[in-house]
Amino acid sequence: MNHDARTNATPALRIIPREQHVISRKNISKAALRVLYRLNEAGYQAYLVGGAVRDLLLGGHPKDFDVATNATPDEVKKLFRNSRLIGRRFRLAHVVYGPEIIEVATFRGTGEEEGEGDRHIVDGRIVRDNVWGSIEEDAIRRDFRVNALYYDISDFSVRDYVGGMQDVEDRVLHLIGDPATRYREDPVRMLRAVRLAAKLNFRIDAAAAAPFDELGPLLAEAAPARLFDESLKLFLSGHGLKSFHMLEQTGLLKFMFPATARALKRGDKALRALIEQGLANTDARVAEGKSVTPAFLFAVLLWGEVRDLAHTWITKGMEPVAAWERAATHVIAEQCQRVAIPRRFTLTMEEIWGLQPRFEQVQRKRVFRLMAHPRFRAAFDFLLLRAAESSAVRELGAWWQHAQQLPHETLAAALTGSAAGGAAESSAPAAKPRKRRRRKPTSKAGNKSDPA
Repeated sequence: MNHDARTNATPALRIIPREQHVISRKNISKAALRVLYRLNEAGYQAYLVGGAVRDLLLGGHPKDFDVATNATPDEVKKLFRNSRLIGRRFRLAHVVYGPEIIEVATFRGTGEEEGEGDRHIVDGRIVRDNVWGSIEEDAIRRDFRVNALYYDISDFSVRDYVGGMQDVEDRVLHLIGDPATRYREDPVRMLRAVRLAAKLNFRIDAAAAAPFDELGPLLAEAAPARLFDESLKLFLSGHGLKSFHMLEQTGLLKFMFPATARALKRGDKALRALIEQGLANTDARVAEGKSVTPAFLFAVLLWGEVRDLAHTWITKGMEPVAAWERAATHVIAEQCQRVAIPRRFTLTMEEIWGLQPRFEQVQRKRVFRLMAHPRFRAAFDFLLLRAAESSAVRELGAWWQHAQQLPHETLAAALTGSAAGGAAESSAPAAKPRKRRRRKPTSKAGNKSDPA
């Protein structure tokens, strides 16, 4: 068998029989079982593979179930009328059962001698790869050893070709093949290592983590839209705080969120507290099944740079509202070169940041106008996260917390003729009130008195 240098691995099969592992068919989706059984009955090899096998061995409940087979995509399409072929870089089949989609991939090969298809590599990166092969080749083509485990529907055993079962037991992530070569193929694998380690509470093998600092800049070559998706997986899957810490520890944060890394490097303890609390709150909401929004997450991560830029420009004499708007635009533009945050989220981020100075303005009309703003709740939650900035911000947050609990009439009476009882000033500069234009008096002919 011809194994190329980029995998640098020799498969050695270990079969774990049903009585020696914990995977049960009752924990596998019915749709996945139907796909596995139909492929098997049609004479094809059929295996549950990847993250589903890994998570089932760890006692988890996978959300997605992927299948690997020696049937080609076209053969899968003929076998399942409820399927569609997708992908150019990696061609595979999606078999659809109601809301559930089972991804069926043909075994990937390591070279073109033994299979059909095509592969195209540019500067070490795989841009197209549809070379079919054997299950042994498919195993060494995968990224981490824990993701190269196969559940065999024919006898309910687990097949391990690269030592993945041992890694599951040791709770460690080993990359298959030479790490530097594999990261050059696909730089996003570095982020995937961080995400899996955070999710599974695994450690990253030293050899797998060693190239991060040298090859981290390659993330700039990844599609910003893909890095946006990776960011959501890192931070909105219930283990965001640990993912953030691992991005820092591995040195990858500066390649994904350079503005965040710069702000934290200045030693701002309040900013670190804000980010960590924001991520912890998000993790708690995910655990409780509550909704989370990427806009709030990115507003938290980028706040330090936006705030510092705005303060710098205000100090230089720029009007506060303009300074905050300019700072937000500048930071978002830089970040979107790395991570393509959709406009619907950046607009919300700008509103959350722009409302922070308005929390100082506790005159009656301004208070009720701010409370009626569509982003008030998100902006208020953000204000509470800023509590570590100063005692003034904490007092301001407490005042607004109390104000929301008062009946409308009581709050209106308390605000009338007072500046909200001397509410604390925020560390963010207050926006200047808009000047009202005087309306020129107009004369109407009908207002003139008729002569007697």
